[in-house]
Amino acid sequence: MNQHPYLRAYMAGVVVPTILLLVGVTVFAIARYVYNFSVPVERIIVFPMAVVPNVWGLWNVLFIAWRSRLQIPIGLHGALLPFLLVPLGVVLTSVLNFSIPGFASHIFPIAAPLSLIAYYLAWKYLVGSLNRIVNLA
Repeated sequence: MNQHPYLRAYMAGVVVPTILLLVGVTVFAIARYVYNFSVPVERIIVFPMAVVPNVWGLWNVLFIAWRSRLQIPIGLHGALLPFLLVPLGVVLTSVLNFSIPGFASHIFPIAAPLSLIAYYLAWKYLVGSLNRIVNLA
């Protein structure tokens, strides 16, 4: 099973955000259509649905490609990913003229460290275990 390590790394990286996005879209659909929670997310939903899982997969490929040169733990490698995703999301919201609610700037000091911790744990335990399953660790 030593063939195609980068393809296996990409597939292992894509699994976690895809499952989380399915849960998120389900919660959004229930909130939108059952409780009439009106948020125009349809304009920006393409970013998390298409870009985020692909970036996770490519980020895992980079981890596998660089692991012989850079001895960085997978959790720390994953915790660096928001530093790429957040600017991409900000650019997308400005291009699509999607206004970010005012409370976002107030919760940023709390949400930023929590997201880094969440990414660290997701990469260390979830993506790391998937890498071990496909014999990449």
